[in-house]
Amino acid sequence: MKHLFYVPALLLVLMSCKEDKPETNTHIIGSIEGFSAGTVYLQKMNDTIMQTIDSVKMMGDSKFQFDFDLESPELVYLTIDRGVTKSVDNSLPIFAEQGTINVNTDLDYFYANAKVSGSENHALFEQFQKVNTKFKSELLQISKEKFDAIRFKRLQDVDSIENKYNQKLKRKYLYAINFALVHKSHEVAPYIALSELSNANIKYLDTIQKSVTPKVAQSKYGKLLSTFVEELKKEN
Repeated sequence: MKHLFYVPALLLVLMSCKEDKPETNTHIIGSIEGFSAGTVYLQKMNDTIMQTIDSVKMMGDSKFQFDFDLESPELVYLTIDRGVTKSVDNSLPIFAEQGTINVNTDLDYFYANAKVSGSENHALFEQFQKVNTKFKSELLQISKEKFDAIRFKRLQDVDSIENKYNQKLKRKYLYAINFALVHKSHEVAPYIALSELSNANIKYLDTIQKSVTPKVAQSKYGKLLSTFVEELKKEN
């Protein structure tokens, strides 16, 4: 009879432990092929400081999992510590949203070979980045042309190079503005406005801020964009 008492008592303890375990609304799971010794960090920007949310030590297995809470979709980073091996390819931005996000990549090309699924915002973020990165590369090349023109005293070319740069920059801005307006129902829209258009004319930022859906307006980046636009209006 004594043993019969212990069984339900043990079940109650186990149920209590299960109930006490906090539930989380966001899960990032995946694997890094070839990475079986080292540490994977889950990080996000807190103001201007990179903050570590959690970490997983890889010990003979390439799989990892992070469980955490998000109030609204937000950019987080998977960062790997390779130990003594030096590499600039150590950080992978993920536009996380509530639910389960799958990440599969490899150690050699951690960022370049990453396949991320389960987040609509991340899919849009990747789509935007492909074109935006090309614009940045072209602007960098034009800046080099200007530097070389000044360096080799081809001053007659400087004005035309500057015009080419300004036209390319305008196209970059217009692409970002259009992308944010087309995808106004996703949190990636205010993020793009904040990260890529902070120096653009305030009317474009104001248009994006007024165009996003109520849900997006109440997100982290939606609120930050609203505050940013209000501060700019006070200054002008």
